[in-house]
Amino acid sequence: MQELMSKIPKVDTLLQKEEWKGISEKYPSTLIKKALNEVLDKVREDIKNGKLLDVPLISDIVAETEKKIREIVSPGLRKVINATGVIIHTNLGRSLLSRTAIDAIVDASSHYTNLEYDLTKGKRGDRYVHCLKILTELTEAEDALIVNNNAAAVYLVLNTLAEGKEVIVSRGELVEIGGSFRIPDVMRKSGAKIREVGTTNRTYLRDYEEAINENTALIMKVHTSNFIVKGFTEDVKSEDLLLLGRKYGIPVYYDTGSGLFCPLQFFPDTREPLIPFESKKGLDIVSFSGDKLLGGPQAGIIIGKKMYVELMKKNPFVRALRPDKLTLAALEATLLLYLDEEKAKKEIPTLRMLTASLPYLKKRTQRIVRAIRKECGSSDILSHGVYSEVGGGSFPDLKIPSYGFSVRPKRVSVNEFERVIRGLEVPIIARIEKERVVFDTRTIQEDEEKILVRELVKVLNEYDSDE
Repeated sequence: MQELMSKIPKVDTLLQKEEWKGISEKYPSTLIKKALNEVLDKVREDIKNGKLLDVPLISDIVAETEKKIREIVSPGLRKVINATGVIIHTNLGRSLLSRTAIDAIVDASSHYTNLEYDLTKGKRGDRYVHCLKILTELTEAEDALIVNNNAAAVYLVLNTLAEGKEVIVSRGELVEIGGSFRIPDVMRKSGAKIREVGTTNRTYLRDYEEAINENTALIMKVHTSNFIVKGFTEDVKSEDLLLLGRKYGIPVYYDTGSGLFCPLQFFPDTREPLIPFESKKGLDIVSFSGDKLLGGPQAGIIIGKKMYVELMKKNPFVRALRPDKLTLAALEATLLLYLDEEKAKKEIPTLRMLTASLPYLKKRTQRIVRAIRKECGSSDILSHGVYSEVGGGSFPDLKIPSYGFSVRPKRVSVNEFERVIRGLEVPIIARIEKERVVFDTRTIQEDEEKILVRELVKVLNEYDSDE
C-alpha cells in the first residue's frame, strides 16, 4: 500500500504534463486543482480499501478530473425532454412559455424598463399597474394584483380580509395540492379562522347561511382541482354564494386554481372554472395560477372589486410576494395573446399541446420512429396510441387520446433503460408501462425531435444491439 501511495504523482507535477493542455485552456487553474485533488483523494481511498491494485494512468486521471470539473460547472437547472405525456408537469416546470412571452422576457432583462416609473407623470410609478389593463379587459374585473404564485395569493387575500376573523368554507374543499400545500394550513397561517360547513361530499347553501355570524369576514369557495368526488355529492355554485354574500354584506372569494381562460370544447363536461365567466358574475375576489392552464409564468393572479384589491396592495406583506419584471413581462405577453383565442391556442404551448389532433401526433410519431429504425433496425420499437394527462392538478380524471411509441430493451431491463436515458446530456423523461418504455409525442416539442432521435439511437446501439 505504501509503495502504491508513493507512486501517486504530486498535483504540480501532474499539471505540467502535456495531457493537461486542453483542460487548462478551458477552465481556471483553481478549479482544475480542486477537482484534481478530489480525484487523487479518491485514488488514495481506493488503494487503502483494496479497490485499486495500481495507480491509474495519467490519461485516466485527466479524464476523471475533467468529468469532475464538468459536474461542478454544469448548471443544476437543466433542459429535459418531456416524453411523459403530462402537459403541465409540475416536476418538470409546468407550462412552457410562448415565443412572444420569451421575447418579452429577453427584452425586459436586457434593457431598463418602466417597472416602477410613470412615463406620463415623470415620477415613481406602481409595478402593480402592469398587466392591469389586459386583465380587466379580458375579465371585466375592476382591479387586479399579481403576486409570485397562487399560494401567495390565497395567503394575501385571507390575511388582508379576514385576519382574526372567520372564513366560511366547505369541508369538502379543504384540499391539499402538490408540495403539501394545504388550504387549512394556509388559512391558519394567514391569521384567519376556519369555519367548516357541510360534509366531505355534500354541502348546501343553508350550511353557509347558518354559519354566518358577527365575526364572519369572508365566504370562500375552493376549486378542488386535483381530485373529484363522485356519486352522492352536492356543492354550492359560486353565483349562489355571491347572492348570499350580498344578502349579508360579506365578500365572496373564489380560489379557482388552474387559470382556464378560454373554453376547451373538446373536453366535454369540464369542471374547470372559466376565469372570465366567473369574474363576470361579479365575484368580489377571484385568484388563480399563471403557470397552469393559462400557459404563462409562475404567478398568482388576484382579480376583483377595487375596494378589496386596494386593501391587499396596502398590506405590508405584499412586498415579500411581489413578482419581478421578468414575470410581469411574460405574463402580460401571454395575456395579450388571449385577445384572439384561436391565436392563443396556436401560440401558447400548453394550449397547443392540449388541442393537438391525433392525425398530427401520429404523423410526428411515425417520423420519429422511422428515423430511429433507420439507425437501429433490430430494436423493438412500436408506434401506437397512448393517453396523455393535463397535469398541474387540472382535469384529474381526464385521459386524452394521444399517440407515441415504445421500446422494449433486449439487453437491459426497462428500469435500467429508463435510468440511462434520464442520465443523458439532455435527459429524456419517459414512463414505463407493461414492460416497455413509453414516449408520448404530445409533450415532445418539434424542435426536440432531432435531439431525441440522436440520443435514443446512441443508447439503443450501445445497450440494445444484437452485436
